[in-house]
Parts: sequence; C-alpha cells; structure tokens
Amino acid sequence: MKHKLVPVAAAIFAALTSYNVAAESGTDVLTDGWEVHGYGSMNFRMTEGESIDTEYGKPDYKTAGTHGKSTNQVEFVIKKHTEHQNGVWSDFVVRSEYGNGNSYAYSSSGSQKDNTTAQFEVKESFVEIGGISFLGEDTSIWGGQRFLNRSAGILSGEFWKQSSGVGAGIQTKLAGNTAGFAVVTADPDAGAADSYSITECKKEDGSASTDPTDCKIKKDDAGDRSTLTSVDFYYYGVQALGGSFDFDLKLMSQANKDSGSDSGFGASITYNRDYYGLDGWTQTAIAYGEGVAQNRGVNFGGWSGGNDDAQSIFLTSYGVLNITDKLQMGSELTYLGALDELFGAEDLKRYLIAVRPSYKVNDNLRLEMTASYGHEEGADGYWGRSGDAVESDIYNVELASAFTVNADYFGRPQIKPYVSYIKADDRESAKQIGIKNGDDEVVVGVHTEIWF
Repeated sequence: MKHKLVPVAAAIFAALTSYNVAAESGTDVLTDGWEVHGYGSMNFRMTEGESIDTEYGKPDYKTAGTHGKSTNQVEFVIKKHTEHQNGVWSDFVVRSEYGNGNSYAYSSSGSQKDNTTAQFEVKESFVEIGGISFLGEDTSIWGGQRFLNRSAGILSGEFWKQSSGVGAGIQTKLAGNTAGFAVVTADPDAGAADSYSITECKKEDGSASTDPTDCKIKKDDAGDRSTLTSVDFYYYGVQALGGSFDFDLKLMSQANKDSGSDSGFGASITYNRDYYGLDGWTQTAIAYGEGVAQNRGVNFGGWSGGNDDAQSIFLTSYGVLNITDKLQMGSELTYLGALDELFGAEDLKRYLIAVRPSYKVNDNLRLEMTASYGHEEGADGYWGRSGDAVESDIYNVELASAFTVNADYFGRPQIKPYVSYIKADDRESAKQIGIKNGDDEVVVGVHTEIWF
C-alpha cells in the first residue's frame, strides 16, 4: 500500500511545486537596469568686459540668438527600467537640474551657496507602469512630478506646450494612435520664503522702544493656496495630409479665486510633416487659450492664471530644411496675440521671424548664421508704457562657428564661439530687452552644449 502511495504523493508534490513556480514566475525580473541621460549648457557671454544678466527678450519672441542667460546649466536624467516575466514593465525617472537662470560666472570659492537662485533642484520624479494584463499591453499609468508632453520652438527655444507639475495619468492606444488623460497640479506660490512682521517693540517697563531686540516677531499667516489644476486630454499621431496630427485639450482651474479668475481652457492642433514638401521636418501648431489658460492655451505650470478677459491665439511653425549634404537651415515663425487681453495688456501682439542656415565645413566644424526680427505692440498704456515704449522692433544677427564631434545641425557636444548684434528701433525698446546704453549692443561669447 505504501508503494502505491509514493507515486501519488510525488505527483501531488510536483503539481504543488510547479504551481508555486508558475505563480511566482510572472513577477520574476527579466531585465533591470539604469540609464543616465542629461544636458549641459554653459554660456560665457560678455559685453564691454561685463557678464550679462539679460536674455535680450528671447523668452518674449523678440530675438533668436544664443542668448540663454545660464552660465552653467546642468541636467541629469536617471531612469531605472525593469521588465518582468508577465510583460509588466516600470520606469522610475528622476530629473535633477542646477543653474537654470543663473547669469553669474562663479569661481571655485563655492559662493553659489550665497545665492538662492538656480540652485540644485529635482524637476521630475515619477513612476510609470505598463503592460498590466487587465489594462492592456499598450496602456501605462504614471504618478509623480513631471514635464508632460513638452514642445519648444527650434530657434526661440520657448516651450509653448507642456504640463509641468505634480499629478497622475493614463496613456494607451486608440485606433493605433496614442491617447492619454492626466491631471496635473502646480502651486504658483511654491517655494516662496516665509514672511514675518513686527507686532510690538516695548521695554521691560512697558514703554515704547526703538531697539530691535525689544521687538516681538510674528510669522505671517500664509493664507489659502491658489493651487492650479489642469485636466489634460490628448490624442497623438493621427495620419493625414502627408503627415500626422496631435490634438490637445486642457481644462484649467485655480483655487481660492473669484468666479472671474478661477477657470479657463486651452486647445491646440499640431501638424508634423516634412519641410513644407522638401527634405527635412517641420512642426506647425495653432493654439487657443482663455482665462487661466491664457498662456498659449496648452502651456500649464506655476506661471498659469488669468481672468475672463484673457484670451489668446498662438501660431508657430518651425523645423529644419536639408538643402544639400553640407547645407541645412533651421527656421521659425511664431505669433502670439491677445484676442482681448493677454497678461493684463490689451491688444498685445508678439511675433518672431527667424532663420539659421548652417554649413558643414567638415565632420567637426559647422558655420552658422542666425537672423531674426521680433515685434511687440499693445494698446497705449499697457504695462504703463507710452510713446516709443508702446511698440518695439528688434533685429538680431549672429555669426558663429561650432566645433563639434558631428557637424550635423543637431550635432552635439559642441563648443560654439559667436558674435551677436542686437538692434532696437529706439532707446525705449532697447531698455525693455536689457540694453543699457543706446539702442544696440554687441555680445561676444562661447556657448558650450551637450546632450547625452
């Protein structure tokens, strides 16, 4: 009898063992590794022997030269990617940044710690999980702090589309195209220093005192937070008209604001294709925004906000044309205008026309020329401006030689000496972009850049 039970027991044991292995193997790690990427932009700029703090109106679509103010901007993106036996995968992404917006030329004394501007910061930290069986292999979910769906002009360098903040979302495929939904929040007053006030200054006998040591200090109440929220819907990659279309819709709101300043919406359509029928690529977009979404409609972050009078239209088209094996040209045409008010200014209009031809001398040397024209105007009195300050025309011509490991238009790393000439139509317009004397300025610099 015992001999008959042994095979049965062995079979049961084998079945149980195989079940346990199967149950555990689904979550077994197949691959697990780290990736490190990043960006570096070191801009040494001088005019008349002095380092420069201004960007010459570049963030406002007035110039398109090498005018980023950061003397030493460094970013590291670290990603931990894991794949499991059952097809589930996960990414943990951390983006750290130092020096963005700092214009000082620091030395080895370590004086950076005395300046609270552009310190080391964590800009993104999120987890994304995909391949979960009950959600579908094309579906992923994410949560944390991130830059979601960013797009920027090729010569202005301005991000016109993004959702920058803390939130969560889901992304999948519908009819073969990328579809997503996300909720992102941002606090415009985040990082503001605590404020304090003096309540009373009295001596021990109760009489008034002018001695600061006799004063009581009270921390001020921070008050209610004006938290911003964007509910994003997007659908990307729709093939049509020789290219593809991306659609974005953002419903925005802001807490603790009156009914005229607590909501808004923005929408954009982006068309991706070759360079207007020629060899290369372009990205063309139209966006509308109102209320809280006045800033180009789909540009959400701690800078968002606005009232019911705020309405804007945004148009942009940029890309790179491959003319010959050696000659390429980047271009950008951008318009941002108020349909009523924009950033508190009635009838505000901004537009930029810019080109950057690039010639490959050999594999390691590229010659560049950048030319741009920027215009801004508004109703008389906007932001307190009158006379010559109401309307601005800014011209910019720049010559540069890029020493690089790859002389393609986007070849990096590169070290690029350049000379940039900026000319305003009058002194008042020149003051608005940081020119101290006269209506023009010559900037000499060396821009070092790497992507990896």
